[in-house]
Amino acid sequence: MKKNLLLSLLAAPCFFGYLNAQPLVGDTLSSAQTTEGSYISWKEHLIDDPTVSGVPFSGSDGLVMGDIDRDGFDDVVSVHESDSTYDSASPGDTPPAMGHVRIAFGTNDPETWVNITLAEGADASAAEDAAIADVNGDGFLDVMVAAELSHLIYFQNPGTEVRSRPWDRIILPMTQGRGSYIRVFLADLNGDGVPEAIAPNKGAQRPTISDYRRSTPVSIYQFSGDPLVGSSWLEIELGRFSNPRNSEPIDIDQDGDIDIIAGSNGENRIVFFENTDPDNLTFEEHAIGVFGANTNGFNMEFVDINGDGRLDIIGGTGMGGSGRTLSWFEQPSNIDDAWISRTIGSFSPDSMTGFEIGDINDDGRVDIIAGSYSRGPRMGDGDVTKDDALGRIGWFENPGDLEREWVRHDISRRKRGMYDKFIARDLDSDGDIDFVATRGNSYPFDGVIWLEQVRSLTPRPAFERAREIDSPEMPLAD
Repeated sequence: MKKNLLLSLLAAPCFFGYLNAQPLVGDTLSSAQTTEGSYISWKEHLIDDPTVSGVPFSGSDGLVMGDIDRDGFDDVVSVHESDSTYDSASPGDTPPAMGHVRIAFGTNDPETWVNITLAEGADASAAEDAAIADVNGDGFLDVMVAAELSHLIYFQNPGTEVRSRPWDRIILPMTQGRGSYIRVFLADLNGDGVPEAIAPNKGAQRPTISDYRRSTPVSIYQFSGDPLVGSSWLEIELGRFSNPRNSEPIDIDQDGDIDIIAGSNGENRIVFFENTDPDNLTFEEHAIGVFGANTNGFNMEFVDINGDGRLDIIGGTGMGGSGRTLSWFEQPSNIDDAWISRTIGSFSPDSMTGFEIGDINDDGRVDIIAGSYSRGPRMGDGDVTKDDALGRIGWFENPGDLEREWVRHDISRRKRGMYDKFIARDLDSDGDIDFVATRGNSYPFDGVIWLEQVRSLTPRPAFERAREIDSPEMPLAD
């Protein structure tokens, strides 16, 4: 009887299909190890999602962390652009105003969060990015949001009853109806204790050739007086570019004041604005020439990778400047000389979207976690294969000798997922780095998650998902 059963199984086509099936990324035993020999795997936890909350948000994108209610626990401000509704109009039409800004208030238990909606609809139309700082000087963190369908909007923390009271807000009048805003930052550029907003105007939510032909500004937005009054705000243009998509404040030359690194998608380049006169917010433009790669600076991290005392830039490279390859650009001793691009790794055929730095394996070196952007249907898994661009998470282990190849450790690869932002935090206070992230392109599985770093004496599957039912895990491409 047993022999006949075995023969029947061997004769079944599905049996050989099972034998020849490629392992699913998340189910593969992890080979990553700490310096002490423990194996590293990852467990997914939900912070905010549309099913649990009952709020139909999707297209989860940017996020920032800070103690919004001043209770001693970090909170998460996240923006959700809407996976498909805002993108359904034909070019030239006015898409519906969809989008959400959410706050997840942390507690003493990283499994427990209190979630509220800060804004939705027209105020948060295709919300793409957020920044936090104490703008009005009352000791509470305020929020600035970039809405891709038209504006920058400022939300003022009420201080008391922060979870239940409506937040006063104002759309910066000089940004309304002028284009499209995809990134925003808050930083004190002149050292007066009051932050300025820095944002690029990408020109159009879905730019056409005519949009790429014209230049739109990268600007500083400074206020004097009451930030809830439109006339208090002043726009200072730094420069104009074709479809600029980033403008990050960073003291790149480490002279004590904050500079700005901008990225132009249309021109496929990055630019350094040197803060030459902080008191008067005067900046001098320098081109950053990157040898060996194309980059548009859409996402960037800044860290001294090679230990020479100068900040280097991590960014995506390849077709379109963001592409499927992650690279680092070595800052030269003369900042106006060519920056040399060196490859970190690739997710090909998956794209390279968000990433974050941190010492994951405790070897004292900078590692990088990264996520990709699925290119198939957003509202259903669809007829996609392992050779399509899917939603992946993985991390790159710093080899120490930077002439050697970085080691890629894959965590998960799903039919649907857009991992646009990661923030390093030890959420469970166990001494290793975890990551808070957003996931989009996968309704109803969009939202905010945290990835717990799990250490074990023996290898475990690379990824333990939070949901029993989710977009299917996939193997690597051929």
